[in-house]
Amino acid sequence: MDSFELNKIAGAVLGTLTFTLGLSVLSGAIFSPHHGEKPGYEIAVQEASSGGAQAAAAADVPIAELLGKASVEKGAAIAKKCGACHNFEEGAGAKVGPDLYGVVGRPVASAPGFAYSAALKAHGGTWTFQDLSDFIKNPKADIPGTAMGFAGLAKETDRADLLVYLNTLSHSPQPLPAPGAAAPAP
Repeated sequence: MDSFELNKIAGAVLGTLTFTLGLSVLSGAIFSPHHGEKPGYEIAVQEASSGGAQAAAAADVPIAELLGKASVEKGAAIAKKCGACHNFEEGAGAKVGPDLYGVVGRPVASAPGFAYSAALKAHGGTWTFQDLSDFIKNPKADIPGTAMGFAGLAKETDRADLLVYLNTLSHSPQPLPAPGAAAPAP
C-alpha cells in the first residue's frame, strides 16, 4: 500500500468524523430542547391553617337547608357516578361497595353481605342526612381508615340532590329535616 492509499483512508475517516460532528451541531440547533423555568411538576397541596379551614367548614350550608330545594332527577344523574361500585335496587347485593337501597336511616355498616372496613364498623350510629352528607363530601376525612376510594362531592347542592334521590330508594323514605332545625347530637 502506498502513501496515497493511506491519505485516502485518513481523509475518509476525517471527513466522516467532520460530517458527523457537523450533523450533531446542526441537529442540536434545529431540535434544541426547551427547559422549564422550574424542574419537575408543581403539586398543589392545600396547607392546613389553624383558622382558615375551620372558617371554610363553618361556611357550609347545613344540608337540611338544601334538601327542600333538591331535585330527585338531578340526584339520579349524580348517582350514576356511584353505580360503578354500588347497587341501587332492593336485593341486588353488594358490588365493590354495599347496596345503597334504603341507606338513609339505616345503621352504619349494616348492609347484609358486605365486608365493611374496621373504621366504618367502629363508627357506629345511623346514616342521617347530615351524616351521609359529611361522608359523601370527603369519605377519607370524615371516617379516617374507610376503604371507600371515592374522592367526594364538594358541591353542597349535588350532595343534597343525591341524598334526596337515595331517600326515595326505600319502602319507607325518611322525612326531610326541617330547615333551621338543629342536627341531633351523635
